Amino acid sequence: MTARRVVVVTAGLSTPSSTRLLADRLAASAVRSLREQGHQATVETVELRDHARDLADRMLTGFASPGLAEVVDGIADADGVIAVTPIFNASYSGLFKTFFDAVEPDALTDTPVLIAATGGTARHSLALEHAVRPLFGYLRSVVAPTAVFAAAEDWGSGGDGRLGVRIDRAADQFAALVGSRSRAEPRDPFDDPVPFATLLSGE
Repeated sequence: MTARRVVVVTAGLSTPSSTRLLADRLAASAVRSLREQGHQATVETVELRDHARDLADRMLTGFASPGLAEVVDGIADADGVIAVTPIFNASYSGLFKTFFDAVEPDALTDTPVLIAATGGTARHSLALEHAVRPLFGYLRSVVAPTAVFAAAEDWGSGGDGRLGVRIDRAADQFAALVGSRSRAEPRDPFDDPVPFATLLSGE
């Protein structure tokens, strides 16, 4: 079995949060799918609410606290990311955007990402396509084709079955991307050192 590490980023504000609930269901389905493919999967969940103050400080000072820096570095090392945000005013939350502003522009290049969101009504669902997907397109991630939106009515007995179908479809697509990903070994910066004479010459 090959090991795959999935990081779940959830921007829910309340406790309990429907955003966290959706994130957990997506992660569980992705782990199941990865295991069916023969991969051992581990999941780490990042609650952005817990890092809100550090994110605000980083936005004002340009420097991340040690705790926030560890979280950001963990995202860069993930084999796949599940990103879930509540929708406010037809877009992702400010907390969600502030976190991904703290991620280095190349950190998620070619990284599989499953995007999902929660909102009061289904009319907010297009925010996944006109706001969230372009964000990860800019970061050059590989975004799973199916995005999952959960409105308030999806958590009732009538809608939960349909939500489950969407979750499993998206998770299977995401797991296929994560499972087939081959990661290049990190480049050693000392493999090709600049000659000392060149450093002295200022060239």
